[in-house]
Amino acid sequence: MKTPFVQFGTSRFLQAHADLFISEALDRQAAPGYITVVQTTGSAERAGRLAALTQPGGYPVAIRGLVDGKPVDRMEQVKSVARALSTNDHWDAVCNIVAEEAEFLISNTGDTGYDISGDDLSARVPRSFPGKLLLLLKARFDAGGKPLTVLPCELVSRNGDVLKAILLEVALERVGDPRFSDWLQNKVIWANTLVDRIVSEPIEPAGAVAEPYALWAIEKQPGLKAPCGHACVLLVNDLAPYEKLKLHILNLGHTVLADIWLRERRDPGETVRQILADGNIARRLENIYAQEVVPAFANKGLGQQASDYVETTLERFRNPFLDHRLADIANHHSEKIVRRITGLRRWSPDVSMPLLTTICDQ
Repeated sequence: MKTPFVQFGTSRFLQAHADLFISEALDRQAAPGYITVVQTTGSAERAGRLAALTQPGGYPVAIRGLVDGKPVDRMEQVKSVARALSTNDHWDAVCNIVAEEAEFLISNTGDTGYDISGDDLSARVPRSFPGKLLLLLKARFDAGGKPLTVLPCELVSRNGDVLKAILLEVALERVGDPRFSDWLQNKVIWANTLVDRIVSEPIEPAGAVAEPYALWAIEKQPGLKAPCGHACVLLVNDLAPYEKLKLHILNLGHTVLADIWLRERRDPGETVRQILADGNIARRLENIYAQEVVPAFANKGLGQQASDYVETTLERFRNPFLDHRLADIANHHSEKIVRRITGLRRWSPDVSMPLLTTICDQ
């Protein structure tokens, strides 16, 4: 079976995001085909996941949360994964599939997935994801160089542009063929994407528990087409508003709650849902959203989008099935304040933000 999708990464996020969307689209004949999943890390603990991803009947994804204030708790079976391989054990097969079958490459390789420092780019199978991807794309170029779309899902702003720049740099160092570099530049579509879904826990050996809310926003560019037809997959003219909404509403809200949790020395095991059960704290967050955050977005012509996203975010925070510990959110707290709160103040400096300023100045 040919697989137009090749996915790098076996994370529970991808299992409950891209893999689920493609599975649901296949049921409606709204996807071009199935997925080859590729494990790139060589992690022994994930090796058993590969076989489970392709088990007969698919693997489970539990969707649990609130939609319009009502609980949702349902199970989906994901049947979109046709093959599951490892770059350690099946390198030649992965090269052939990327060279001959692939139409879309999907990646979700973790926080350091683009790091090439210390990688031996002359190795048969480089350690880093960009190093591996370079050789796989070279195999496709050598096989005739059919066009290809790369859909990175890493939480990196302008992730397609960033990955493209890295690949062009390592191509110059490792390959040194201007024709290949020109193909990477002009025949490969490097999409900028934003993903948004809380996937709270795994189901072993394959599967996940996820909230109902999900978004895969992909910025339009010439030649780009959607990977599948799905309500959660959006082709958008500009990714920036979606990035700002997520960063300065969802992420900012988490940081505001973590700041309260830290300063009031609250229960070490307290979760987002539990802290919002305190009416005073819920009102403090809602006031920040209403008085400072939404006006900042309105100042940029995004007031209604922000109001709608705030409502959705508060419902997501109150998910009765999700235990999101504030201790985890509070990691790297000072850095998050700079990105999420100070960043909002700099983006919309004409809007008064005394409550958020207090958090920054303490």
